Amino acid sequence: MTTPDSPALGFDSLAVHAGQAFDPTTGAVIPPVHFSTTYAQDGIGGLRGGYEYGRSGNPTRTALEQQLAAIEGGAHALSFASGLAAEDALLRSVLKPGDEVLLGSDVYGGTYRLIARILGPWGVGLRVVDMSDLDAVAAALQERPARILWVETPSNPQLLISDIAGLARLGHEAGALVVVDNTFASPALQQPLALGADVVVHSTTKYLGGHSDVVGGALVMNDDALAEQAKFLQFAAGAVSGPMDAWLTTRGIKTLAVRMQRHSENADAVARFLAAHDRVARVYYPGLPTHPGHDLAARQMSGFGGIVSLELADGPTARRFSESTRLFTLAESLGGVESLLNYPDEMTHASVRGTELAVPVELVRLSVGIEAVDDLITDLDAALSAL
Repeated sequence: MTTPDSPALGFDSLAVHAGQAFDPTTGAVIPPVHFSTTYAQDGIGGLRGGYEYGRSGNPTRTALEQQLAAIEGGAHALSFASGLAAEDALLRSVLKPGDEVLLGSDVYGGTYRLIARILGPWGVGLRVVDMSDLDAVAAALQERPARILWVETPSNPQLLISDIAGLARLGHEAGALVVVDNTFASPALQQPLALGADVVVHSTTKYLGGHSDVVGGALVMNDDALAEQAKFLQFAAGAVSGPMDAWLTTRGIKTLAVRMQRHSENADAVARFLAAHDRVARVYYPGLPTHPGHDLAARQMSGFGGIVSLELADGPTARRFSESTRLFTLAESLGGVESLLNYPDEMTHASVRGTELAVPVELVRLSVGIEAVDDLITDLDAALSAL
């Protein structure tokens, strides 16, 4: 009999039903939120469903983890208090002093900061390479082994597209664990585990939550031993998602497929408008045929996502533009239903200024929401025309 968690179900159905069986006592279609911090035991060690204390487990968090595993096609998922908490647990599960991480040259600044400034003093090495260049990655791995190959695709904020299957092959041949940050694409558009990746990382704050009202992170993987070690760190270090955070993320995931379709449609229209505008020097969006990673993105993604980056004449012009929109709100983060605008050099990527990961000062990143696309284009056109 097919169950809601069956892999025979399509993505949209899994997003709605995985981990979401109705309440057996009342028949409530939406499972209750379990706020309890502790659980009664039937005698010492007699746990009901394995629950004893809120840090080690919570039924609402369990339901989210089942949902996350199902939509990423993984055997195990773990939910954390933030994306960086998830990354930290994974890195400490895998690395020891003397190990190195091979990191993409265009990634979220917080990832670089975590590895370089938190783990670096404990003896973890870091090298940077353009992950969209397989020859460069192969040469870097041949020069010196890496314990982890860390990939963002599309990357943040320049939207480089990396070949997940090709990188998985190179990484595995070199004995590296291949980790893919799937935050920008979301599992609705890209399935890294199916392409050979070992672990998927998410900031669930972004598209999975989808409403800019909850912070969270997740790991999804198939390896039993690695999952057990990461779960131990989740418990021992304690950076777990609370029950309300888990429930809000679950609610967001249920509409992920339809939201990503609208995000992608709107972003495509915005990117094409910007590409034709005489005040815009360059547009980064993998859905544009002129994007160097367009063909690869079309093969490994089912849509091109909701993030568009653009370059203006110079840094001062980019700053003026960033402070001139009305419908696009100047704010960090991305992936919510509302459109946001970010100036990475001084906002999300300030921690990589002066490094080889520095973002061009003339670059602006747009998180294109699900509003009426004509309104979004009107807003951008007014801000550009005022420059």
